[in-house]
Amino acid sequence: MLTNNHKKLVKGLQQIKQRDKHGCFVAEGPKVIGEFIQAGFELRHLFATDAALFSDQRVIEVSPQELKTMSYLTTANACLAVFSIPTEKQLPDSGLKVALDAVRDPGNLGTIIRLCDWFGITQLVCAADTVDCYNPKVVQATMGSLARVNVVYLNLQEYLADTQLPIYGAFMDGGSVYQQTLPENAILVMGNEANGIRSPIEALVTERISIPRFGALQETESLNVATATAIILSEFKRGTA
Repeated sequence: MLTNNHKKLVKGLQQIKQRDKHGCFVAEGPKVIGEFIQAGFELRHLFATDAALFSDQRVIEVSPQELKTMSYLTTANACLAVFSIPTEKQLPDSGLKVALDAVRDPGNLGTIIRLCDWFGITQLVCAADTVDCYNPKVVQATMGSLARVNVVYLNLQEYLADTQLPIYGAFMDGGSVYQQTLPENAILVMGNEANGIRSPIEALVTERISIPRFGALQETESLNVATATAIILSEFKRGTA
């Protein structure tokens, strides 16, 4: 049975301090919830307007109106779940990783997580001031890909200073990504939506790359960070397909 404590918990998890306190986050919709269940995330609570949506005895059946009062979405889906936040896994020393320097928009982070999943990148490194990957808007934007990508928050400057991997950074004045021989083992740093990569991180970049503009007027100021990430990752993976 749905209780006031359930409602209070779900409402509170919109805030990062409550997610940290309770160690859990909210996901909505059969597909997204199903991805987390399949990936082995610990299910705390599961609410659905039709218990038959899931073959799980823990389903709490609620009315559409009750679900609407709990949902973070403009139009509530058919189900909502609370999952435990997993322990961060150790980062391996090899492979291609994406590092984000203070990306703040939940939609951008969610899209980048989906891109990592699409291109087979399992490790996403985030500066501590990057938006929380368990923010409800991020979780929904990933469409379940968050279940398969290990997102780690750390001191990005210290991490990059200690790595032996080549560090690629996206800049407007870098060498064309289309003319690079890109390695399988590297770190790709993408910067903040407004300010790009910060100076202390820029100083650690070993290879500056860019996406050249082809428009006749050359007036477009920049690309959205998620769009730029998609293009660059495609180039990194071109030789391995």
